Amino acid sequence: MSSKPSVLFVCVKNAGKSQMAAGLMKHFAGDAIEVHSAGTKAGTALNELSAQSLLEVGVDITAERPKAITADMVRSADLVVTLGREAHVDEVDGTRFEQWVTDEPSERGIDGIERMRLVRDDIAARVRALTAELGVAPQRGHDLTL
Repeated sequence: MSSKPSVLFVCVKNAGKSQMAAGLMKHFAGDAIEVHSAGTKAGTALNELSAQSLLEVGVDITAERPKAITADMVRSADLVVTLGREAHVDEVDGTRFEQWVTDEPSERGIDGIERMRLVRDDIAARVRALTAELGVAPQRGHDLTL
């Protein structure tokens, strides 16, 4: 990895989970990590409940828009993280790949903002651990208490 690692978060629509992960990593790491997100079949708008759940903890992704993944995005990333079981990215030599099978509260009958809070908390714990693994300390005043 270069001196400034780059991470690409990917889900299907790039409307919820991958946007949440990118927003949380930017919050935790500031500009110490280059962070991007994309979708394998990008949607047209952010998931409003995803954005709302992040605003509750001081992370604002409301200006973001879904983006379609490109081969250049994958090649330029040091690490590609797919979130969920549905998104699939062809692996590229020299790039590390991980899949995060995140909590899905709807499988337990939990929906709405409560579902998004649980998804947010699961992703936040994973992002916090990944940020530390990449050797980056949380930015002062930017570690969430969830």
